[in-house]
Amino acid sequence: MLIMLLLLMGLAVAAAVVLRTVLRWRGTRLVRCPETRAPAAVDVDLKEALVTELLGREHLRLRDCSRWPERAGCGQDCLAQVERAPEDCRVRTIVSEWYQGKNCAYCGRPFGEINWHDHRPALRTARGVTRQWSDVRPEALPGLFATCFPVCWDCHVTQSFRRQHPELVVDRAAHEPPRPGRST
Repeated sequence: MLIMLLLLMGLAVAAAVVLRTVLRWRGTRLVRCPETRAPAAVDVDLKEALVTELLGREHLRLRDCSRWPERAGCGQDCLAQVERAPEDCRVRTIVSEWYQGKNCAYCGRPFGEINWHDHRPALRTARGVTRQWSDVRPEALPGLFATCFPVCWDCHVTQSFRRQHPELVVDRAAHEPPRPGRST
């Protein structure tokens, strides 16, 4: 019975370490490549992080980088940025912070807490086209932040429908109902 209890406690500790490691290192991060000084999107190798964490020595390695395969042999010095601020360089955190204090470019509604699982916000490009974040390369974020406007999910859906099916859209502003006292 004591052996089973110790085994269960060991499994619980291992499960806690796995959960903590996965939650800490999952997700794409935006860093500045030390070699090129350009933005780069990187993903931490979760298997490496898990194994080394379970062995008692944390060691990170990249699983993917937007600068690869051209620069695949780099020293992965950008990991220092990830280790220093793992949450701050997460793409989802950076995008959420961009929305703080902003209003939708179409309806003017202020953005609150971003719900990334349902009704994700979008952005409007300088050309007036709305895009979802899943259509954006993370390394392009700094340029997009300077040239795009935030758009709520409802307005993104409306604008996408308007763009894809213009023959089905009736612009009510152009067809105002007659006002009382005016002849038609």
